[in-house]
Amino acid sequence: MKLNILLFFSFVQLAIDGQNNLINHVSDISPQISLFSKNYSPNVSCYRIPSMITAVNGDLIVAVDERVTSCGDLKWNDDINIVIRRSRDNGNTWSGIEKIIDFPLGQSASDPSMIVDKTTGQIFLFYNFMDLNIKRNVYFHHVITSKDNGLTWSRPKDITAQITLPNWSNDFKFITSGRGIQTTKGTLLHSLVNIEKGTYLFGSDDHGQSWYLLNTAINPGDESKIVQLSDGNLMVNSRVNNLGHRYVHKSVDNGKTWSSNSDSSLIDPSCNASIINHTITSHGIRENVLIFANANSKTTRENMTIKLSFDDGVTWTEGKTIYEGKSAYSSLCILKNGNIGLFFEKNDYQECTFVSFSFDWLSQK
Repeated sequence: MKLNILLFFSFVQLAIDGQNNLINHVSDISPQISLFSKNYSPNVSCYRIPSMITAVNGDLIVAVDERVTSCGDLKWNDDINIVIRRSRDNGNTWSGIEKIIDFPLGQSASDPSMIVDKTTGQIFLFYNFMDLNIKRNVYFHHVITSKDNGLTWSRPKDITAQITLPNWSNDFKFITSGRGIQTTKGTLLHSLVNIEKGTYLFGSDDHGQSWYLLNTAINPGDESKIVQLSDGNLMVNSRVNNLGHRYVHKSVDNGKTWSSNSDSSLIDPSCNASIINHTITSHGIRENVLIFANANSKTTRENMTIKLSFDDGVTWTEGKTIYEGKSAYSSLCILKNGNIGLFFEKNDYQECTFVSFSFDWLSQK
């Protein structure tokens, strides 16, 4: 009888422990929140191209294309606007949809990306612009700024002449969507793609008052993301079409020259991805971790997955699947509570969804 009683209480304790583990596991990843969906706006064909940053005050800002006439890209769509939503509580609740760029019909803005200047607190939001009535197929590059954590925004400024070359005027070129970076020295850096010539970096050393092009082509590469490694050197992670995995480019001289290698451990179906730095402290030691998000498949835009690298991108973890279904572009950021936020295209471009998770959960095997 005593043995049966002991077994009974042991099973009860195991059940309680299992339930507690389940609760802890569930609390480590938030529910997925659909922030933009064509179901919300019958007159919008789709919302695409996610960008997300955390402002210096901790507010979270997400931006996307509002594609009205069709779901087509910039050169095939005469009505694309830029819309945002904001959260002050780590993505638990959100403001309504705000339209911050809305040109007349025939002029479109697309591919939002952002950089936060942590020194000044200013936010830079970049996009690509086209006047399909007057200069169809000619790409221009604009920036708007916010000095109040995304509450209000400046008028657009055309920086095309600063970040491209004169003989590029008719080339297929665009600022990569998502986000750029600020280096430890304060330089603002971002990527620009010229389909015919390669990927380039552009930057600012004066907190965005002026911009310049780093005139060194990075190949092969399409839409790309830049990070600064733990030793201060630069790494660009690139989409390469029809390859089945990513390409990695590294520079030890601030972008003057690059060494390039394919990375078969980061399989990819020719899609934009996201990569950021995250600093953790373990046993009193600060450690730099790279966090990478993409559609983890060689051929199909599906299986949104997060992977980690503890050695500056030399090796990667197997990863955690966030969503197994159709998924494409993504944007990562670190929330003010220390969790990681992911904003990604879901269900064949039907919606753009936010989810967050703890680093501990992400690093568990």
